[in-house]
Amino acid sequence: MSGHRLGDIIDDFCIKCRRLTNHAIVSLVNSAAAKVRCRTCYSDHDYRNEQAPPSKKDLKKAALFNAVLSGVTPVEVPPPVEKKADKKASKPADA
Repeated sequence: MSGHRLGDIIDDFCIKCRRLTNHAIVSLVNSAAAKVRCRTCYSDHDYRNEQAPPSKKDLKKAALFNAVLSGVTPVEVPPPVEKKADKKASKPADA
């Protein structure tokens, strides 16, 4: 969105409140909000584009998963073997 000015009210995720609240724009960079102030708890933080940060629990799970995955060596799977059809079933029956 363009046309923001200092003091305009926008929605953003507040770290302290842990929810989406109204914020006032405190600083702009290239006419985009850079820093905002929560109008509920008055804390200043970077503008997060209304996105909640990932939880620490999710980050730990991802790190553990990647560590386990890096220790696994890939196994080559042989291609599937096609079964040959019965010769009797494939020939037309003579009467």
